[in-house]
Amino acid sequence: MASQPARTTRDRQRIVSAWRPAVPGVVEVFHARFTEYAYPMHVHEAWTLLIVDTGAVRYDLDRHEHGTPHDTVSLLPPHVPHNGSPVTPEGFRKRVLYLDGTYLGDELIGAAVDRPDLRDPLLRRRVGQLHGALVRPGEELEAESRLMFVGERLRGHLRGESDRPRPADPVLARRLRELLDERVVEGIGLTEAAGLLGAHPSHLVRAFSTAYGIAPHQYLTSLRVGRARRLLLEGRSPSEVAVATGFYDQSHLTRHFRKLVGVPPGSYRVAP
Repeated sequence: MASQPARTTRDRQRIVSAWRPAVPGVVEVFHARFTEYAYPMHVHEAWTLLIVDTGAVRYDLDRHEHGTPHDTVSLLPPHVPHNGSPVTPEGFRKRVLYLDGTYLGDELIGAAVDRPDLRDPLLRRRVGQLHGALVRPGEELEAESRLMFVGERLRGHLRGESDRPRPADPVLARRLRELLDERVVEGIGLTEAAGLLGAHPSHLVRAFSTAYGIAPHQYLTSLRVGRARRLLLEGRSPSEVAVATGFYDQSHLTRHFRKLVGVPPGSYRVAP
């Protein structure tokens, strides 16, 4: 199932895009560019995961002032009042995920109130990569996989746990590969795959990536591109091939085909 189109609002002081993707755990994606606008005190029912790309935001949470420079990840817990305003006249550009309790339980609210701003370059990069997947229709498996690791790292911060190496699980990796091989066109969500294989989703992704040196979404995309090459050589059009190989649309096929083959699908079948 594809993400819903973004709803975008523009005026001289603000540009806003918001949508709800077909990714379990994500209530809303919200991208905004504000200059003079300031949020009053308010609450959310969901967790607010915030990164600021330009500028900075000053906010109050539980009667304490905090800030969000570009190298931090801010996690604001549900039901706790907060506000927000730009630090400079140039304003700020931010990307926000609103998350339900799938990855973060209510027992972590207190820790998030105490430590809402996390200085973690790896987490910051992973959140940015997650947003990159969420803005591209057809990349739900990638987004779900990336969200698993973001949630895991957030829980580690809030619980004060250090990173620990995880044991390899080649049998589980092989079972997931077989499942992906069976569902090249229709695809499968990470949560469904984890349920079928009896494993935690993050362990599933890590086991596969460790065993094969490639993430599950990359493996599935490679299979789809391989099928697309064969169909193109049979003389089928790129639009037909996109549908037949499980891509969201022709542009989705073109993006990945160009990345893996080096040329767009329309230029691939050339007579010698």
